[in-house]
Amino acid sequence: MAFSMMVRRMSAVGVKASGSPKKVAVIMSGSGFQDGSEIHETVAVLFHISNNEATYDCFAPDAPQSEVVNHLSGTSSSSETRNVLTESARIARGKIEPLSKLSAQNYDALFVPGGYGAAKNLSDFYSKGSKLRLETDVNRVLQEFKTQSKPIGLCCISGVLAAKAFPRCKVTIGGPEQAGTITSIGGKFKEVTLILPFFSS
Repeated sequence: MAFSMMVRRMSAVGVKASGSPKKVAVIMSGSGFQDGSEIHETVAVLFHISNNEATYDCFAPDAPQSEVVNHLSGTSSSSETRNVLTESARIARGKIEPLSKLSAQNYDALFVPGGYGAAKNLSDFYSKGSKLRLETDVNRVLQEFKTQSKPIGLCCISGVLAAKAFPRCKVTIGGPEQAGTITSIGGKFKEVTLILPFFSS
């Protein structure tokens, strides 16, 4: 529901005045929440974009992951390497391009699902904290969409990317315990209450 509300509220999603569907770019960071994109979030984003009569294209950095995590044991493997683009292709079913090819002028909006890949592969927030740096193309793309006044949707931990890219922007990541981190990066923490619908049989 949260993703559906986010998509519906983004003015760039839906059908253009010409009748053609609007195009959304989605940046992935691998496959699996501990070292890549959170799969549930990513699939939800893709589903709700399609469900709102828009189309999407997927992108990911063509670079090694910062680490590989065994999602069964939760342990990091120092002997294994994986490629962010190759792993992201698992979720995109092979239909994905290197992030270097993404240009904001070809799209109406941008989404970045959460998962620790945003903090490990799209930036080094996981290891550097408030002193993080953004992956070069991640920063470029964010700046392009902002300059062109196009909507940017950042899910869960990917909100730290905005805090770094856009100083003094408001970030709704996590709870009050994250306020200090967001402020130290350069953003402004904004606490919100998410109201989910109640379902009954």
